[in-house]
Amino acid sequence: MSQLTATIIAAHGRHYLADADGLRLQCVTRGKKTNVAVGDVVKVTLTSADQGVIDTITERKTLLYRSDQYKSKLLAANLSQLFIVVATEPGFADDLVSRSLVAAEAAGITARLILNKTDVTESLARTRERLQPYASLGYPVHEVSAKGRPEETVAMLAPLLAGQSSILIGQSGMGKSSLINLLVPDADIAVREISAALDTGKHTTTFTRLYQLPELGAGSSIIDSPGFQEFGLYHLSEGMLERAFVDFEPYLGQCKFYNCRHLIEPQCAILSAVQEGKISKMRHTLYGQLLHESAQTLY
Repeated sequence: MSQLTATIIAAHGRHYLADADGLRLQCVTRGKKTNVAVGDVVKVTLTSADQGVIDTITERKTLLYRSDQYKSKLLAANLSQLFIVVATEPGFADDLVSRSLVAAEAAGITARLILNKTDVTESLARTRERLQPYASLGYPVHEVSAKGRPEETVAMLAPLLAGQSSILIGQSGMGKSSLINLLVPDADIAVREISAALDTGKHTTTFTRLYQLPELGAGSSIIDSPGFQEFGLYHLSEGMLERAFVDFEPYLGQCKFYNCRHLIEPQCAILSAVQEGKISKMRHTLYGQLLHESAQTLY
């Protein structure tokens, strides 16, 4: 039986769709394993002309996932950058944005924000103000209007996507689909084909899917993920957490106690920075919350 190397372009339950140089393969894993993510490069043994079994996953450069108390959910593998899509309306959740940034840092992935619907001018100033804390941490904010100024939007995003493996994440209603349809003109057709191949019913958008962007150069791809409201990070250990907050970095290693948790300890460099306004209270509160969550893990 022949073995092919393929990239996972969609996943739903234990069913996967892989692309091997243009050949679409419906795949399953051996046994009950479900540790395959969209973006994974896999070795597949063909069982028919368009079906196969995933034998191995090649070594991943990066892996992005979210987790709750009980289980973790793989979002995508081999990403180089993450775009968090927010909009002027409906309002976005700071908690989701903050957690996504921490997840990206922990996974070694570059993070950027896209502010969509800038044509809704009455909410624009307030939204910009809300994004300022992230911009001041060094995360770029790119302003676009997918529906109001589509050509400008593509012109701004295309150079950022060139040669990168990117994922778009965000809550429902932020305009992710509009952005994907601009960047991948035949995305709707692709979704229908993938739905049929994965047998997920006609109108599902509950699966993550990868689109190649060959016109932007080799290795360019974009992953669209379902809108989600929560981003659990129960899998991050204490050490991973403190390093995933970029604003903590200048102060790490300066606390009195080497095993300082930066919560209530005396002579803690992080707490001093919070008091002096060098680290925002919102960020430190989130850190404390994530630390608490990581102690609750049951898996």
